[in-house]
Amino acid sequence: MAAMEPVALVTGGGRGIGAATARELARRGYRVVVNYHRDREAAERVAAETGGTAVRADVRDPDDVARLVAACGPVDALVCNANITPPFGPVRSMPWETFMGKVHDELAAVYHVTWAALERMPERGRIVYVSSLSADFTRPGAAAHATAKAALDVFARYVAAEACPVTANVVAPGAVRTEGSAAARTPELEASLAGRSVLGRPVEPDDVAAVIAAVVDGSLPAVAGARIPVDAGFRVLTGP
Repeated sequence: MAAMEPVALVTGGGRGIGAATARELARRGYRVVVNYHRDREAAERVAAETGGTAVRADVRDPDDVARLVAACGPVDALVCNANITPPFGPVRSMPWETFMGKVHDELAAVYHVTWAALERMPERGRIVYVSSLSADFTRPGAAAHATAKAALDVFARYVAAEACPVTANVVAPGAVRTEGSAAARTPELEASLAGRSVLGRPVEPDDVAAVIAAVVDGSLPAVAGARIPVDAGFRVLTGP
C-alpha cells in the first residue's frame, strides 16, 4: 500500500510568503491546505497550482479553527503565516485598544490553531511560526507590530518546550518583497535595502519559503525552539 501524502496546513497561504511556502511544500511531496480569510480567489489559485485545497477560516476564531483543522484530517506540518495588519503610529498617540488589538490578534491567530493542530499531529510533526525581524529593531511607528512579533517569538519558544517531540521553530524574515508591500517599495527603498544586504538584494518570498520547507521536511532534524532570520544578511551590515 502506498504511503499517504503528508499534510501541511499553511495559514494565510494565498499570497506572499504563504503562497510561496505552499508551492515549495507541494514540490516536496506535501498535500497542502491553503487557509485564507478574505481573498478566496488567490487561495484557490494557489490550491489549484499545488494540487491542494483552499479552506476559509479566521484563525483568530476557535470555531473557525476547529472546522479548518477538521478539514485537514491529520496535520503533519503547520505553518502559521496569517497576516494581521498592524496599525502604525507613535505609541503615545495610539489608543490602547488599537495597540493591544494587534497583539491580541497576532497571538490569537497562532494560539487556537496550534493546539487544535497538535491534537492531529504525529510525533514527528513540525510547526513553523512566521515572525519578523521587526522585533529586533526600533522603527518609527512600528511599536504595535514589533511588540506583537516579540510576543509571538516567546509563545513559540514555549510551544517548542511543551510540544516535544513535535518541533516548533520561528522563521523571522526581514523586509520581503511581496504583493502586500509593493505600494511602499519605491526604487529608493529597494536600493537602500539592497545596499544594506550582504547579498546585495532584497528578500523574496521564495527565500523564506525555502527555509520554512527545510525545517518542515526534516532537513534540519536537530533544530527545535530556534528563531531563524532570513534577511539576505541585512543584520550583518546594520547590526542588532
